[in-house]
Amino acid sequence: MANWPLLSILIWLPILGGSLVLALGNARASAARWLALGTALLTFLASLPLLVYFQWNNPGLQYQELHAWIPAFKINYALGVDGIAVALVLLTTLITVLTLIGAWTSVTKRVSQYVAAFLILEGVTVGIFAATDAMLFYVFFEAMLIPMFLIIGVWGGPRRIYAAVKFFLYTFLGSVLMLVGLIYLYLKGGSFQFADLYALPLTMQEQTWIFFAFLIAFAVKVPMFPVHTWLPDAHVEAPTAGSVILAAIALKIGGYGFLRFSLPITPDAGHEYSQLVIVLSLIGVVYVGLVALVQEDMKKLIAYSSVSHMGFVTLGTFIAFTLVRDTNGAGVDGAQLGLQGAMVQMISHGFVSGAMFSCVGVVYDRMHTRMIKDYGGVANVMPWFAVFFVLFGMANSGLPGTSGFVGEFMVILAAFQKSPFVGLLAALTLIIGAAYTLWLVKRVLYGEVANSHVAELKDINAREALVLGVFAIGTLALGIYPKPLTDLMEPSIQQLVLQLANSKLP
Repeated sequence: MANWPLLSILIWLPILGGSLVLALGNARASAARWLALGTALLTFLASLPLLVYFQWNNPGLQYQELHAWIPAFKINYALGVDGIAVALVLLTTLITVLTLIGAWTSVTKRVSQYVAAFLILEGVTVGIFAATDAMLFYVFFEAMLIPMFLIIGVWGGPRRIYAAVKFFLYTFLGSVLMLVGLIYLYLKGGSFQFADLYALPLTMQEQTWIFFAFLIAFAVKVPMFPVHTWLPDAHVEAPTAGSVILAAIALKIGGYGFLRFSLPITPDAGHEYSQLVIVLSLIGVVYVGLVALVQEDMKKLIAYSSVSHMGFVTLGTFIAFTLVRDTNGAGVDGAQLGLQGAMVQMISHGFVSGAMFSCVGVVYDRMHTRMIKDYGGVANVMPWFAVFFVLFGMANSGLPGTSGFVGEFMVILAAFQKSPFVGLLAALTLIIGAAYTLWLVKRVLYGEVANSHVAELKDINAREALVLGVFAIGTLALGIYPKPLTDLMEPSIQQLVLQLANSKLP
């Protein structure tokens, strides 16, 4: 399998499938749905050999492909994955299948264009995680804006145009700064290849400018406080499937960007300004969690919850800087723990947040309202739905035994090694998360049946049970036994820590 262009297949198969779906036209909605689902399933099956034949002890890139693309500027079509990228690619291919199944009946207009957008989004997202040429990464990074913009802007709610334009502007303006940084690195080193950029010596001033260019681009994508305000609007207006993909996949691109660019390219500036990112992450974790407490719209509450939980990703990532540099190497284990916790949190968030939005979609398809006050006593008429909603609510609260606990606990342990105060602030979010999640679960599920509309609700069908069941398996499997995931990523994490420890000052 090492000789197969496996990564190219995973990128271009869904894009080709999306093009064929578009060719069917909107008059053949059923055929479009089945062709899209078949393409997504085939892509998921094609992604499994990545894991099966992956050399787990090898920290380097595997399944590499290299072809000249724009030789005049030494831009290559270069692909490769390590353990971190493999985990994210598999998450992407699985979530796309679940999203298409979950959205089977929720959209009735322009169906072929709708499902095609998800397939094309899947292909370019895999390209982001597989690219090892910075300019190729940037092209895929920008390309994913188009299908996501259309999903929100065409099939979203009443304020969909506002939300789509806000999403586009935030992400695009941030990525322009990244492009400037990449061009500077090319002019200095003559290459866009990741390996060459990692080896390129940079002065502190150069690293500082490039670090902040990358920080702004990826902070918007995570999103970090204070550039997070586009996300609640995007989630509220996006269709359910759009919210699932946005939360489960798109937000991971920011965290992945930090690991691929900020840490190895600007390690000295990253250490210098790590305290700033840690403070912003803590504000995001605590303050945004408090904002979630007062929300009356279920999707907006989960959206703010998503921002709070993703704060652990940046917290764990940048704590690694201080643990490696400020302890003269004594904090290497803590740095690895923080980075692993950040990665586990990213994968866990894909399952838990995607599942929470899917649950909201289930009741929204029946009641056509997301306001919490319109519900109450749902468990009396939808008992199986209540089982899943409570499970995902517990995971969102960080209950031990669920995936929501593992990554956050690892980051909190690393935070305590840096400072007990930072660790306590990070741990506070477990209490806040339990508060807003249990408050949501209580008001929606329990008590007497609130009104006649709730009384008429039907429990989940087999299709919805399949989607929520797979989410539940992922949430519990990662919570009970996370070792395969941490083993997959550990060699790559160890290599990252070594890159953090080495100065790139000339």
